[in-house]
Amino acid sequence: MLSQDMGLYADDPLGRIGFLQAMLFRAARLVADTGMHRYHWSREDAIVYLAETTGQSREAMAHEVDRYAVWPGQAAAYWVGAKRMLDLRTRSQMVLGDDFSLREFHDVVLSGGPRPLALLEDDVERWYIAKLNADH
Repeated sequence: MLSQDMGLYADDPLGRIGFLQAMLFRAARLVADTGMHRYHWSREDAIVYLAETTGQSREAMAHEVDRYAVWPGQAAAYWVGAKRMLDLRTRSQMVLGDDFSLREFHDVVLSGGPRPLALLEDDVERWYIAKLNADH
C-alpha cells in the first residue's frame, strides 16, 4: 500500500511487475491455505496450485505449503490486516476530508510498529480526532 501510494513504480515497469507478482503470490497463498485447511487439499495439490499460479519453483512452493500446514490462517490474516488498513484509511479520509494527509496517515500506521489491529485502529482514531480538534 505505501509503495503504491508513494508512486514508487510510476517510472519503473519492472518494479511494477514485481509488485504485481508479489500481490498475485499473496492472493494465491490465501487460496492454498484455505484449500488445505477447509477443503482438505493434499500437500501435492497445494504445491501444484501455487507453482502453476505464481510461476515459482515447486521447491519454493513446497516450503510455503509446509509453512501453511503448521500455521493455518496466516495467509488469511495478512489479507484481513491489509483490508483493515484500507478501511482505516478510507474512514480517515471521510472524517478529515480535505485535511486528510496520506503521509501523516502512514506515519501513524508505521510509527507504532507491529501491533494488533485493534491497537492500530485506536492509534488512527486518536490521530484523526486530535487533528479535528486542532482545527477547531
